[in-house]
Amino acid sequence: MIRAVFFDLDGTLVRYHGVPYESSWGAIGRAAGLGPEWERILKRYLGKPHLYPDWVRENASLLRGVPVANVERGIFPPPYPPGAPEAMAALRSRGLVLGIVSSGVGLVAERVREELGLDFAVANELLVEDGVFTGEAVIRVGLGDKRSVVEQEARRRGLDLTEVAFVGDHLNDVPVFQTVGYAIAYCPKAPEVAAAAHAVAEDFALIPKLVRSTS
Repeated sequence: MIRAVFFDLDGTLVRYHGVPYESSWGAIGRAAGLGPEWERILKRYLGKPHLYPDWVRENASLLRGVPVANVERGIFPPPYPPGAPEAMAALRSRGLVLGIVSSGVGLVAERVREELGLDFAVANELLVEDGVFTGEAVIRVGLGDKRSVVEQEARRRGLDLTEVAFVGDHLNDVPVFQTVGYAIAYCPKAPEVAAAAHAVAEDFALIPKLVRSTS
């Protein structure tokens, strides 16, 4: 019996076009006018997941002094996949626990949580003071830590992992897929992601039907 559905953020609940991995990180860098610098940092750290905290800190430092309002104008409203708001409403109507566990940015995750009516969101935080980014960040979901955060959030809500479905699109979702009761690869970015899932969906509107089939 599936009692909860947890979601990845970047490339799943939001799909920012024109930036790597359709990510909130990329969208924020572009909105801040830092696209070229952002991409140079990404290239330097690609293939080095153990250096993910350094990558986050370098990105955050580039934002020091940038007004949050300037960035928000470039990233909101969130670019939801077609059918996502309706699908989330259908899942909410069943009384399921819904949440986000993502290595993306909390600024976006919180807006998505609020707009789609989710119960919680855990993502990485860019610190803000007096309406501007401080240049610092708090890592709440490391690139390789998503499974442990999913386990923590399930325990917090009295859920067994077999009662949790997870929807994601990228390689760092695979360890989560191997742990939860039901895994859905939404528009997977690599064959390995699709192979690790119980189901693959190219249309977000299908997700409530897939979750119902497991209940």
